[in-house]
Amino acid sequence: MKRYLRQSIVSDLEKKMVFIGGPRQVGKTTLALDILQGDENNPGYLNWDYLDDKLALKSGKIPSGCPLLILDEIHKFKEWRNLIKGFYDKHRSSIKFIVTGSARLDYYRKGGDSLQGRYHYYRLHPLSLYEISNNPSGDDLDSLLRFGGFPEPFLDQSDKEWKRWQRERVSRVIKEDIISLEQVKEISQLDLLAVLLQEKVGSLLSINSLREDLSASHEAVNRWVRIFENLYYCFTLAPYGHKKIKALKKDKKLYLWDWSMCLTEGARFENLVASNLLKFCHYHEDTAGDEMQLCYLRDKDKREVDFVVLKNRKPLFAVECKTGDSDVSKHVRYFSSRTDIPMFFQVHRGKKDYMQKEAKARVLPFGRFVTDILKV
Repeated sequence: MKRYLRQSIVSDLEKKMVFIGGPRQVGKTTLALDILQGDENNPGYLNWDYLDDKLALKSGKIPSGCPLLILDEIHKFKEWRNLIKGFYDKHRSSIKFIVTGSARLDYYRKGGDSLQGRYHYYRLHPLSLYEISNNPSGDDLDSLLRFGGFPEPFLDQSDKEWKRWQRERVSRVIKEDIISLEQVKEISQLDLLAVLLQEKVGSLLSINSLREDLSASHEAVNRWVRIFENLYYCFTLAPYGHKKIKALKKDKKLYLWDWSMCLTEGARFENLVASNLLKFCHYHEDTAGDEMQLCYLRDKDKREVDFVVLKNRKPLFAVECKTGDSDVSKHVRYFSSRTDIPMFFQVHRGKKDYMQKEAKARVLPFGRFVTDILKV
């Protein structure tokens, strides 16, 4: 399976380094090795977690005769940016560089000179319905909801392997990634927080509620949530404000990068839609340079539409999720007449597909929304 970012990365490598960030086990190394046309034994692949590669990199040694080098997980080194800058400035005419990491490489800038202007940054997402098939079926959607979009459990299609993979991945995020990147001692509380966040999907995130559950300070819990965001465990959405409605301004909603961890069918479907929309936003930011933002819409009277996509600070469209193919939501009708959002989509798992012009809304199956609108 050729991943959706491959061609864009290959094109950008002709001009600059490419950084690939994303959650653990989403396929970053596999994508990079596919571009290298090799495997993990290729001399052009260097992994910071492997002792021999670590020692070679720290001493400034890179293999000769390799037109493309992959530097994997090197962000765990405190002076990684300075090290890469030196490699790139000295060898840029003869070697292309891909840097991969299971964290936000634009955030973990621990010391060293800035690499500004020397790289393009891509965020690799889990598999989406469109990436699996240009003409997805109901079975494709069911499989994605059940096993998630991470390649290994999705391709295995095994409940047993999915459960084992889940447990191991979360453990590695907490016990390996967080410890190597952050000064955090409260590992047991982070274990509990990872579980608690699964219960908060799609609802307003209350740090005070989490603080009480974890017996920790507001500041500490807020920091721990940000750490989970930086390590691609979860992401949060800010509210979309509008002058003509009494919209919420501060409260955030939370979703997981792996929607298969959600506890209910409704939350799982909403999280999958959120993830696909975030993938759409990140793709256009990373490949075209547009300023994209994914928000939600809710007023103080608790009327809500699940998502609003903004492009260059202007609303592009809004999306409401329904597990069934019911009529246009009354909240969609309300906000369509009071905001400048040009189009509303109400997506569902049924078969109905029709326009409601008065509400500026289209009700359609999620699979068709993906192939007609998102295409990523």
